Amino acid sequence: MDQKEIAALISVIILLVLVAIIITLITVFVRRKNKLLLEQQTAREAYEKELSEIQIEIREETLRNISWELHDNIGQLMTLAKIQVQLTKEKPETIDEASETIGKAINELRMLSKLINPEAIKNLSLREAVQLEIERFNRMDFIKAKLTIVGVPFSIGSDKEVIIFRILQEFFSNTIKHSKAKNLDVTLIYTENELLINAKDDGVGFKDEVNYSGIGIKNMTNRAKVIGADFKVSSKQNEGTILRLLYK
Repeated sequence: MDQKEIAALISVIILLVLVAIIITLITVFVRRKNKLLLEQQTAREAYEKELSEIQIEIREETLRNISWELHDNIGQLMTLAKIQVQLTKEKPETIDEASETIGKAINELRMLSKLINPEAIKNLSLREAVQLEIERFNRMDFIKAKLTIVGVPFSIGSDKEVIIFRILQEFFSNTIKHSKAKNLDVTLIYTENELLINAKDDGVGFKDEVNYSGIGIKNMTNRAKVIGADFKVSSKQNEGTILRLLYK
């Protein structure tokens, strides 16, 4: 075998090695790409499932709220109006009181209609949805609640706002049911690229450290992770509980 044949053989071998390397690289690239696409698809499906579950939970919470308001608020107003109307036979001057009570009931029904209409809820911004919750707490005399807005509100996307709203709903529910708090302060701070939410009650707090494995806080934590938000709950006994959520 002369030198030309040897050189040709080596060239063929080198070419075959290069082809093998290229095929291997392409195979690895395709596998990694398919794996990434599968992971993205799985993550997207998990996100959509979580969002669907949250929307169902919000609707269920809304129905409970409507039930409470009809029974505890509007029902009481209408009962009072009925009594006042009956008294007008003996005291005609009470008709003005009855008219005022009926007017209050009508206003309450108008507020309630915002919750009944699913499209209205869907189209609310995070700020508007939280404001409705705060107003409801004050109307029902559950707790003295206040919402403070800092900066210029902007949307971070309806899906993400729905998830954040559900996190806040869970915190509010725990505050009203378990904390024995008298006051609830919620602050939405909008900066150029971030949304910081602080919610604080003045209830009994936790005896020990916050248990992040508990169902309620675990749900809130997992949902914050779904949208990539920083989330923390801190508490001291007899000093209340604070929720902090940062989305950026």
